[in-house]
Amino acid sequence: MITLDTALFKDELFKVFEINGLSSLIDDERAEKLALLTEIMLEENQKYNLTAIKETDKIILLHYADSLMTASLFGENSSVIDVGCGAGFPSVPLAICRPDLKITAMDSTAKKVNYVDMVSNELSLNITAVCARAEDAAKVGSKDSFREKFDIATARAVADLSVLSELCLPLVKVGGSFAVMKGKNGKEELTHAKKGISILGGRIEAEKEFLLTDTKGETYERVSAVIRKEKETSALYPRSYSQITKKPL
Repeated sequence: MITLDTALFKDELFKVFEINGLSSLIDDERAEKLALLTEIMLEENQKYNLTAIKETDKIILLHYADSLMTASLFGENSSVIDVGCGAGFPSVPLAICRPDLKITAMDSTAKKVNYVDMVSNELSLNITAVCARAEDAAKVGSKDSFREKFDIATARAVADLSVLSELCLPLVKVGGSFAVMKGKNGKEELTHAKKGISILGGRIEAEKEFLLTDTKGETYERVSAVIRKEKETSALYPRSYSQITKKPL
């Protein structure tokens, strides 16, 4: 079993959270859970690929802090779906640092869903892990449909926003929102996706550019946005994944 120097890990964690304005989300108990999560993830990563990032300082910044930069957009006790959750980002850090949230972590890869489920049980988190494709889970009349069931949808490093909007917005209730997290090309993606977002019943309500910063002063450009769901999504959407990717709205 991989064992961290917990004191050093927590020292780095608290510093990174302070630099990036996240101090209100962290305390000693949550830091302990993030340390244990890191040990589990690095151990499981030896069996199959969960993350290419293996240095603890980078994990803290690029997985944990990055996952939480939009946490203030999530209303108290919101139901949240993480589309294409992968190794559990942002869903697992959100569940640790915002235990009020009811989170569904969805991915089409069974190994990753099983991993998130295992982590959730180990850390006693409020996460339901589901193996499904978003375009199937949101179809009108599909079995156990998640269509327009959630207050908030979010996704990280899944696809271009013109594709991602059609996967996420059909899952959001009218009045809810799609919380977008993107890298330095985020503003360009928002511009290109604006028409499709409108067709799907959404509107770009707010956007923000910021820098994710480590303890050495290295920065990473980020863009966040809130897409508000103003009306029901037409039953025509989502289309099949091949249609979505070949001809984005």
